[in-house]
Amino acid sequence: MHINNILVVGSGAMGSQIGLAASLAGYATTIHDIAAEPLAAAREQIASRLDSSVAKGRLSRPDADAALARLSFTTSLEEGAAGADLVIEAATERLDVKRAIFAALDAAAPPHAILATNSSTLGSSKVAGSTSRPGKVCNMHFFNPALVMKCVEVVRHPGTSQETVDTVMELARRLGKAPVLINHEIPGFVANRLMGAIRDEALRLYAEGIATFEDIDTAAKTALGHPMGPFELMDLVGLDVSYLIRHATFAETGDPADLPHPALTEMYERGDYGRKTGKGWYRYGEAATAVK
Repeated sequence: MHINNILVVGSGAMGSQIGLAASLAGYATTIHDIAAEPLAAAREQIASRLDSSVAKGRLSRPDADAALARLSFTTSLEEGAAGADLVIEAATERLDVKRAIFAALDAAAPPHAILATNSSTLGSSKVAGSTSRPGKVCNMHFFNPALVMKCVEVVRHPGTSQETVDTVMELARRLGKAPVLINHEIPGFVANRLMGAIRDEALRLYAEGIATFEDIDTAAKTALGHPMGPFELMDLVGLDVSYLIRHATFAETGDPADLPHPALTEMYERGDYGRKTGKGWYRYGEAATAVK
């Protein structure tokens, strides 16, 4: 199947970067959100990111202008889906919201369109039943920051067609990514299960007073070669996202061990979500510092 037009549902950090990655790869891309304000903010952020890439010599001015010209923004899901060959849903990690979106997409998108979810926890079988095209539904899970990270997890559910898998894997390659095919749904898929094990152990070490979170981050970077420590990564992804993912995983497994760590719950309830709020494990301003 040939992909020309892509719709990204959700204009947050993930959605906007996925949309920009698609436009940079030459695809006509529409980014949708339910309100005009976040769409305007996403467009401004994308334009700023392109300007920065030009200033740093990573991108020519004509290429940056062409990428921006290939992007459109809409608050109408029906309008955005009408000509889409593939949709990537990047909305909040709530199953009821995703099911409603997929039902609406199924009604608005052409019959041939593939409907993918960027969910990092919920397998696409959870939303496929909201559509009349379960064979054209799968996960296409990008990692934050989506413009930089090479991995994309393509997860099939039992009804996903081979054509859908092949098309989405090839699209990921055309976006400059290194797709990983996951043949059986499992909460957290592969990469997040690996990172989750590291995060959970880091939280235990911190809670038991074995080491400060700053020193745990330092060990991860200097001994294991990680680009950032687990606490820095939680701040980048968003502590609210980490918290909601843990609850979504618990809803899947019923295992109390999958619930958020008490330290994470405390920060979530305070509204300290990391970089997006200026405070998480670290404070953010001109330079990141540990929260005292």
